[in-house]
Amino acid sequence: MRNLITGLALGLQEHVLPYLGAHAARTHDQTGAGGDVTFGIDTEAEAFLERFLAEHAPEVAFYSEDRGLVKPTDGTATHVLVVDPIDGTRPALAGFESSCVSVAAAPLDQREPTMSQVELGVVVEIKSGAVFTAERGAGVEYRRADGGVGVVALSENTELERMFWTLGFRGRPAVPLVTALADLIDASSVGGAVFDLGSASYDLTRLVTGQLDAYLDVGTRIIEEVPQLREEFEAVGGGAVLNNSPYDLAAAALCAQEAGAIVTDAHGRSLGERPLLGSGHDYQMSCVAAANEALHGRILESLDRGFERLRRMH
Repeated sequence: MRNLITGLALGLQEHVLPYLGAHAARTHDQTGAGGDVTFGIDTEAEAFLERFLAEHAPEVAFYSEDRGLVKPTDGTATHVLVVDPIDGTRPALAGFESSCVSVAAAPLDQREPTMSQVELGVVVEIKSGAVFTAERGAGVEYRRADGGVGVVALSENTELERMFWTLGFRGRPAVPLVTALADLIDASSVGGAVFDLGSASYDLTRLVTGQLDAYLDVGTRIIEEVPQLREEFEAVGGGAVLNNSPYDLAAAALCAQEAGAIVTDAHGRSLGERPLLGSGHDYQMSCVAAANEALHGRILESLDRGFERLRRMH
């Protein structure tokens, strides 16, 4: 299984690489199962995914953003691959580094698999070719673009004022999002930094490399705490709510956890029991990932204050 998902991830990276930065790949082909726009580059990647698995592992089921769940016709699949062929489509279309292929593997039986059942995860940076491979309970490996062994080095920073972090912004209405995150944005504005890099997989693996201290996506908590704001999410998302789905997080969250990072939802709860196969609002989840427990706790305290401010406004 490890060889299969690594081969699939590297094959997708090689197939997609020539399309990076190409304006022809920006065509809007359709809307995916999760409600997001499917660009021309996504269509190419999804087609390669289906061809690869039909040739190399026709007995394996897969779930992708645009296809949903696809099972072998004989119903004998024992594993499912959760694939985001391009996590960070918009950075890829701009030719930036922050786009990845994400592939996770989990057993498939009579029960619906959860995030805690992800056994393997592979994230490949499309532009550089760097590879992150995690196996539950066995740690994470990081291979640089030159093939050398990368250093897994979590940040030791525990101060919000020195925090280098990133957030999920695509599809989230700006005013509610910034209201919830205002204290963190202001605290880190000068002594640290905040970025929107456009890919949850890239964001989470930056914790593994030590480049970032934390990653936050609080969109789902906004809707949970102020349900009337769902209409604003749908307005921004063209009728769909576009927070993180399991395919955005499955592989990269495992990489971060196996490196020693703390990964929860935006309330501080485990993601382990969240359903693995699905998209749309009912399956989406918030995420707070931090390089260490002390920083994670301070982030949650700040979020609680930010959400209290958001609730008062509405």
